[in-house]
Amino acid sequence: MVDGGYVVTNNHVIELAAERGRIEIEFGDGDVREAQIVGRAASFDLAVLEVAEGPRVQPLEFGDSDSVVVGDTVIAIGSPLGLNGTVTTGIISAVDRPVAVGEQGAESYFSALQTDAAINPGNSGGPLVDVNGRVIGVNTAIDTVASPQTGGQGGSIGLGFAIPSNQVNNVVQQLITTGQATYAVIGAVLDIRYPGTGARIIGEEGENSIIPNGPAENAGLRPGDIITEFNGSRVTGPDELIVAIRQNQPGDTVDITYLRGDEENTTQLTLGNSTD
Repeated sequence: MVDGGYVVTNNHVIELAAERGRIEIEFGDGDVREAQIVGRAASFDLAVLEVAEGPRVQPLEFGDSDSVVVGDTVIAIGSPLGLNGTVTTGIISAVDRPVAVGEQGAESYFSALQTDAAINPGNSGGPLVDVNGRVIGVNTAIDTVASPQTGGQGGSIGLGFAIPSNQVNNVVQQLITTGQATYAVIGAVLDIRYPGTGARIIGEEGENSIIPNGPAENAGLRPGDIITEFNGSRVTGPDELIVAIRQNQPGDTVDITYLRGDEENTTQLTLGNSTD
């Protein structure tokens, strides 16, 4: 919970109930209350709920995820497989790990904190906290190995991912204030099937894969261009580029290096904005 009776969770946790059903929150003392949706940000896989009345609880404080380093001890809290109040521990295995989750066409992108703390189905939306009890992330996804014995659903193999608290806090404040969250875009459709290195703008000349008068067009980019660097950092694929874009704010100006055929070019691009 955050101050004011708001509850932060993953969008994918409440998605089905939001479309056809009701959402209930169970507190630590077993009290169950109905919750209302304040806002959802599918692009960040975050949602904010509100409980009008409920038991008095002390909200967890957000920590500074930018200060987190590899090797820091962390604690994951959640209800894996319905086992309420489960606590697991581990360390931060990596920071700024580009992660895309969700079905094709409805993915959420974020620069994740990676941890080896056991995270399983049911942990989603729960906090990842530091040794001082401050929230440094929201547990969101795992990489796993499925098997026939688990019905195709695998468990923790020490590869868990959390949305960093600084990004969470930014999105949450937008959702509370306006009910929606804004994110930066370049105004071009990327080719997720491109097998090479870099992020290719889909299509060929004359195809409608670049927004007219949008950021990419105004920066001189064309369909078929392959973006290889973003603000001085190498781009290996479309997921990595989208995560990098969303770490910036709409209106920021960034440096782009791209290939057009065999020719390498550079340009500056002013990021546009979009909302869920």
